[in-house]
Amino acid sequence: MKKVEHAKSKRFKELEVLVDKSKSYGIEEAVELAQKTSNTKFDSGIEVHVKLGINPKKTDQLVRSSVALPNGNGKSVRVAVITTDATQQKAAKAAGAELIGDQDILNDIKAGKIDFDVLVATPDSMKLLAPIAKILGPKGLMPNPKDGTVTQNIGDAVTSLKKGKVSFKNDDSANIHVMIGKASFETPKLIENYKALIDSILKAKPTGAKGSYIKSVNIASTMGPGIKVSL
Repeated sequence: MKKVEHAKSKRFKELEVLVDKSKSYGIEEAVELAQKTSNTKFDSGIEVHVKLGINPKKTDQLVRSSVALPNGNGKSVRVAVITTDATQQKAAKAAGAELIGDQDILNDIKAGKIDFDVLVATPDSMKLLAPIAKILGPKGLMPNPKDGTVTQNIGDAVTSLKKGKVSFKNDDSANIHVMIGKASFETPKLIENYKALIDSILKAKPTGAKGSYIKSVNIASTMGPGIKVSL
Protein backbone atom coordinates (compact mmCIF):
# COMPACT_ATOMS: atom_id res chain seq x y z
CA MET A 1 0.00 0.00 0.00
CA LYS A 2 2.83 2.39 0.86
CA LYS A 3 4.45 1.77 -2.51
CA VAL A 4 1.25 2.84 -4.31
CA GLU A 5 1.01 6.05 -2.28
CA HIS A 6 4.67 6.81 -2.98
CA ALA A 7 4.15 6.23 -6.73
CA LYS A 8 1.17 8.61 -6.71
CA SER A 9 3.15 11.24 -4.88
CA LYS A 10 6.04 10.98 -7.35
CA ARG A 11 3.68 11.19 -10.34
CA PHE A 12 1.92 14.23 -8.90
CA LYS A 13 5.20 16.04 -8.21
CA GLU A 14 6.32 15.45 -11.79
CA LEU A 15 3.09 16.95 -13.11
CA GLU A 16 3.15 19.84 -10.65
CA VAL A 17 6.47 21.04 -12.07
CA LEU A 18 4.64 21.79 -15.34
CA VAL A 19 2.38 24.33 -13.61
CA ASP A 20 3.59 27.78 -12.60
CA LYS A 21 1.76 28.36 -9.31
CA SER A 22 2.49 32.09 -9.39
CA LYS A 23 0.81 32.51 -12.77
CA SER A 24 -2.81 32.92 -13.85
CA TYR A 25 -3.32 31.25 -17.21
CA GLY A 26 -5.65 32.27 -20.02
CA ILE A 27 -8.46 29.75 -20.44
CA GLU A 28 -7.07 28.16 -23.61
CA GLU A 29 -3.63 27.65 -22.09
CA ALA A 30 -5.16 26.48 -18.81
CA VAL A 31 -7.31 23.83 -20.51
CA GLU A 32 -4.41 22.59 -22.63
CA LEU A 33 -2.27 22.34 -19.49
CA ALA A 34 -5.02 20.46 -17.64
CA GLN A 35 -5.13 17.98 -20.51
CA LYS A 36 -1.35 17.70 -20.55
CA THR A 37 -1.18 16.99 -16.83
CA SER A 38 -3.75 14.22 -17.17
CA ASN A 39 -1.73 11.04 -17.49
CA THR A 40 -3.93 8.57 -15.63
CA LYS A 41 -4.68 5.17 -17.13
CA PHE A 42 -8.33 6.19 -17.46
CA ASP A 43 -9.88 9.13 -19.31
CA SER A 44 -9.66 11.79 -16.60
CA GLY A 45 -12.33 14.33 -15.98
CA ILE A 46 -11.54 18.03 -16.37
CA GLU A 47 -12.85 19.82 -13.30
CA VAL A 48 -13.49 23.49 -12.60
CA HIS A 49 -13.30 24.80 -9.02
CA VAL A 50 -14.74 28.26 -8.39
CA LYS A 51 -14.21 30.17 -5.14
CA LEU A 52 -17.12 32.56 -4.51
CA GLY A 53 -17.26 35.74 -2.48
CA ILE A 54 -20.40 34.73 -0.59
CA ASN A 55 -21.25 33.82 2.98
CA PRO A 56 -22.52 30.22 2.71
CA LYS A 57 -24.11 30.52 6.16
CA LYS A 58 -26.60 33.10 4.89
CA THR A 59 -29.57 31.72 2.98
CA ASP A 60 -29.84 34.81 0.78
CA GLN A 61 -26.32 34.23 -0.53
CA LEU A 62 -26.53 30.58 -1.53
CA VAL A 63 -25.83 29.73 -5.15
CA ARG A 64 -27.72 26.90 -6.80
CA SER A 65 -28.53 26.50 -10.48
CA SER A 66 -27.74 24.38 -13.53
CA VAL A 67 -25.99 24.67 -16.86
CA ALA A 68 -26.51 22.92 -20.18
CA LEU A 69 -22.95 22.13 -21.22
CA PRO A 70 -22.89 22.51 -25.04
CA ASN A 71 -20.75 19.41 -25.46
CA GLY A 72 -21.85 17.38 -22.45
CA ASN A 73 -19.32 16.31 -19.84
CA GLY A 74 -18.68 12.78 -21.06
CA LYS A 75 -20.50 11.25 -18.13
CA SER A 76 -23.42 8.87 -18.56
CA VAL A 77 -26.30 9.98 -16.33
CA ARG A 78 -28.97 7.69 -14.92
CA VAL A 79 -32.19 9.62 -14.39
CA ALA A 80 -35.05 8.63 -12.09
CA VAL A 81 -38.46 10.28 -12.36
CA ILE A 82 -41.07 10.49 -9.60
CA THR A 83 -44.59 11.18 -10.88
CA THR A 84 -48.03 9.62 -10.62
CA ASP A 85 -49.15 11.18 -13.92
CA ALA A 86 -49.33 8.60 -16.73
CA THR A 87 -48.68 11.24 -19.41
CA GLN A 88 -45.56 12.47 -17.60
CA GLN A 89 -44.37 8.89 -17.15
CA LYS A 90 -44.75 8.29 -20.87
CA ALA A 91 -42.78 11.46 -21.65
CA ALA A 92 -40.04 10.40 -19.23
CA LYS A 93 -39.74 7.00 -20.90
CA ALA A 94 -39.57 8.54 -24.37
CA ALA A 95 -36.79 10.88 -23.19
CA GLY A 96 -34.71 7.98 -21.88
CA ALA A 97 -35.21 8.01 -18.09
CA GLU A 98 -33.97 4.77 -16.52
CA LEU A 99 -36.36 4.67 -13.55
CA ILE A 100 -39.95 5.89 -13.67
CA GLY A 101 -42.66 5.57 -11.03
CA ASP A 102 -43.61 6.73 -7.57
CA GLN A 103 -44.00 4.56 -4.48
CA ASP A 104 -41.82 1.74 -5.83
CA ILE A 105 -38.85 4.10 -6.27
CA LEU A 106 -39.51 5.70 -2.88
CA ASN A 107 -39.45 2.29 -1.21
CA ASP A 108 -36.11 1.48 -2.84
CA ILE A 109 -34.65 4.77 -1.61
CA LYS A 110 -35.89 4.08 1.93
CA ALA A 111 -34.21 0.67 1.73
CA GLY A 112 -30.93 2.30 0.74
CA LYS A 113 -31.10 1.38 -2.95
CA ILE A 114 -30.25 4.46 -4.99
CA ASP A 115 -29.57 3.38 -8.54
CA PHE A 116 -29.61 6.80 -10.21
CA ASP A 117 -27.57 10.00 -10.51
CA VAL A 118 -30.36 12.57 -10.78
CA LEU A 119 -33.91 12.58 -9.45
CA VAL A 120 -36.62 14.56 -11.25
CA ALA A 121 -40.14 15.12 -9.94
CA THR A 122 -43.34 16.91 -10.82
CA PRO A 123 -44.42 19.63 -8.33
CA ASP A 124 -47.40 17.59 -7.09
CA SER A 125 -45.09 14.65 -6.33
CA MET A 126 -42.81 16.59 -3.99
CA LYS A 127 -45.03 15.79 -1.01
CA LEU A 128 -44.18 12.12 -1.56
CA LEU A 129 -40.48 12.93 -1.12
CA ALA A 130 -40.88 14.68 2.24
CA PRO A 131 -40.38 11.47 4.30
CA ILE A 132 -37.05 10.72 2.55
CA ALA A 133 -35.71 14.27 2.33
CA LYS A 134 -33.12 13.45 5.01
CA ILE A 135 -31.80 10.66 2.79
CA LEU A 136 -31.75 12.59 -0.48
CA GLY A 137 -30.61 15.96 0.88
CA PRO A 138 -27.13 15.00 2.13
CA LYS A 139 -26.47 13.16 -1.13
CA GLY A 140 -27.42 16.20 -3.21
CA LEU A 141 -30.26 14.28 -4.85
CA MET A 142 -33.29 16.21 -3.59
CA PRO A 143 -35.15 17.72 -6.59
CA ASN A 144 -35.18 21.52 -6.65
CA PRO A 145 -36.95 24.03 -8.92
CA LYS A 146 -33.76 26.16 -9.11
CA ASP A 147 -31.89 23.49 -11.04
CA GLY A 148 -34.87 22.36 -13.09
CA THR A 149 -35.40 19.00 -11.39
CA VAL A 150 -38.87 19.97 -10.16
CA THR A 151 -40.90 20.64 -13.27
CA GLN A 152 -44.08 19.99 -15.21
CA ASN A 153 -42.00 19.45 -18.35
CA ILE A 154 -40.56 16.06 -17.41
CA GLY A 155 -39.68 15.06 -20.96
CA ASP A 156 -37.67 18.21 -21.60
CA ALA A 157 -35.91 17.93 -18.22
CA VAL A 158 -34.80 14.33 -18.86
CA THR A 159 -33.66 15.17 -22.40
CA SER A 160 -31.56 18.09 -21.13
CA LEU A 161 -29.95 15.95 -18.44
CA LYS A 162 -29.10 13.26 -20.96
CA LYS A 163 -27.50 15.86 -23.26
CA GLY A 164 -25.23 17.25 -20.57
CA LYS A 165 -27.18 19.52 -18.26
CA VAL A 166 -25.53 19.54 -14.84
CA SER A 167 -26.55 21.11 -11.54
CA PHE A 168 -24.22 23.03 -9.27
CA LYS A 169 -24.36 24.60 -5.84
CA ASN A 170 -21.86 26.05 -3.41
CA ASP A 171 -20.48 23.92 -0.61
CA ASP A 172 -19.91 24.98 3.00
CA SER A 173 -16.64 26.68 1.99
CA ALA A 174 -18.30 28.82 -0.72
CA ASN A 175 -16.80 26.72 -3.52
CA ILE A 176 -18.44 25.24 -6.61
CA HIS A 177 -17.02 22.11 -8.25
CA VAL A 178 -18.13 20.99 -11.73
CA MET A 179 -16.72 18.50 -14.23
CA ILE A 180 -16.89 20.11 -17.67
CA GLY A 181 -15.68 17.17 -19.75
CA LYS A 182 -13.00 14.56 -20.27
CA ALA A 183 -9.31 15.00 -21.02
CA SER A 184 -9.91 13.32 -24.38
CA PHE A 185 -12.29 16.11 -25.47
CA GLU A 186 -11.09 18.55 -28.12
CA THR A 187 -9.73 21.66 -26.39
CA PRO A 188 -12.26 24.07 -28.04
CA LYS A 189 -15.15 21.95 -26.72
CA LEU A 190 -13.83 22.09 -23.17
CA ILE A 191 -13.39 25.86 -23.48
CA GLU A 192 -16.97 26.20 -24.73
CA ASN A 193 -18.23 24.18 -21.76
CA TYR A 194 -16.10 26.25 -19.37
CA LYS A 195 -17.53 29.53 -20.69
CA ALA A 196 -21.09 28.20 -20.42
CA LEU A 197 -20.47 27.22 -16.79
CA ILE A 198 -18.96 30.57 -15.77
CA ASP A 199 -21.79 32.40 -17.52
CA SER A 200 -24.36 30.36 -15.58
CA ILE A 201 -22.57 30.99 -12.27
CA LEU A 202 -22.56 34.72 -12.98
CA LYS A 203 -26.28 34.66 -13.77
CA ALA A 204 -26.93 32.80 -10.52
CA LYS A 205 -25.36 35.56 -8.41
CA PRO A 206 -27.60 36.03 -5.35
CA THR A 207 -28.85 39.52 -4.54
CA GLY A 208 -27.39 39.21 -1.05
CA ALA A 209 -23.83 38.78 -2.34
CA LYS A 210 -21.75 41.95 -2.07
CA GLY A 211 -18.29 42.83 -3.34
CA SER A 212 -16.24 40.46 -5.48
CA TYR A 213 -18.46 37.54 -6.51
CA ILE A 214 -16.01 35.19 -8.24
CA LYS A 215 -12.78 35.32 -6.25
CA SER A 216 -10.79 32.66 -8.10
CA VAL A 217 -11.10 29.85 -10.62
CA ASN A 218 -8.93 26.76 -10.86
CA ILE A 219 -9.04 23.98 -13.42
CA ALA A 220 -7.53 20.53 -13.06
CA SER A 221 -7.69 17.01 -14.37
CA THR A 222 -8.73 14.23 -12.02
CA MET A 223 -5.76 13.61 -9.71
CA GLY A 224 -3.87 16.42 -11.45
CA PRO A 225 -2.49 19.72 -10.11
CA GLY A 226 -4.64 22.83 -9.91
CA ILE A 227 -4.17 25.51 -12.58
CA LYS A 228 -5.23 29.07 -11.80
CA VAL A 229 -7.36 30.64 -14.53
CA SER A 230 -7.13 34.34 -15.25
CA LEU A 231 -10.33 36.26 -14.58
